[in-house]
Amino acid sequence: MLLVAGSVVAGARLLAAADDTVAVWALADDRGSGTPVVAAELEVQRVRFGDDQALARYFPADRDLPDGLVLTRAVGAGELLARSAVADAESDEVLQVPLAVDPQQVSPDVTTGSVVDVWVKDGISERATADDASDATGPVGAPALSGVTVLAAPAYDDTFAVSGTRQVVVAVDDERAAAFERLLAGLQDPVIRILQRS
Repeated sequence: MLLVAGSVVAGARLLAAADDTVAVWALADDRGSGTPVVAAELEVQRVRFGDDQALARYFPADRDLPDGLVLTRAVGAGELLARSAVADAESDEVLQVPLAVDPQQVSPDVTTGSVVDVWVKDGISERATADDASDATGPVGAPALSGVTVLAAPAYDDTFAVSGTRQVVVAVDDERAAAFERLLAGLQDPVIRILQRS
């Protein structure tokens, strides 16, 4: 009898612990920096937080999200939507960074809303090592901008006739935009390559 009573108590404790969770918003799919946060792309996840301070870092699913939010960094599928990962679309935290890219260095499938990585090489050193087979493998190291969202990507025919390049505009937070500009300023002949995330 005591064994049965003990099992009932243990089961009650487990149920109580299972109920000690909070519903918060999470991203249903991978999204890049600059992507608008919309309800249709969110899902609810139940999470147990250690205290109210930890919970305050996220958006409870029992409340509507503020209008006009955009991601300030890439967020993976299933990742909780942190307050630190969003900003108001009208704020200065997200900048529109235009990139002039050789058409051969960007996929024609890159369109508005695409999530991309931006790689940068020095064209002078690239030409100097053109005969090196290892250089033909493509960019190495880390991208200059990772997981950013394309805000505008005019068709190749719309921009090539004017400049000979294809313009792609990406959304980047203020800090990374400044670092990216410093990188470009330090190269004699920067070559930009855009890789689309599938």
